[in-house]
Amino acid sequence: MGSTVRAIVVTADLDRLVAFYAGVFGAEEVERVPAEGQSFYVGLRIGNSDLGLVADASVQTGSPQRMLLSIAVPEVDALLERVTALGGRVDGLPNDMPWGQRVAHVHDPDGTTVNLTQDLPAR
Repeated sequence: MGSTVRAIVVTADLDRLVAFYAGVFGAEEVERVPAEGQSFYVGLRIGNSDLGLVADASVQTGSPQRMLLSIAVPEVDALLERVTALGGRVDGLPNDMPWGQRVAHVHDPDGTTVNLTQDLPAR
């Protein structure tokens, strides 16, 4: 069974975003519509969550943006080089937050904000 709530990102370049989320987060493709030919939807699974990607050649990427993704990862710092290598952008160094997470703010190749979060050991 899939997620009750699924974030969906609309993009002009479906293959580029599939490669980014697979390469950085290990996302697995679980659905493609249509299965053959030019797809307009790809469903990805990241851990126990679902992310949908929809192709729309007319969409303008970047700002303004009213949504961000927050994805829990095992080690924030280890992913930052992968983000840039796959066409994303890192906004700065990760920070340890008072609520017990290490957080880095990055953007996928279309400019969608993605927070990388890592739970820190209890002190």
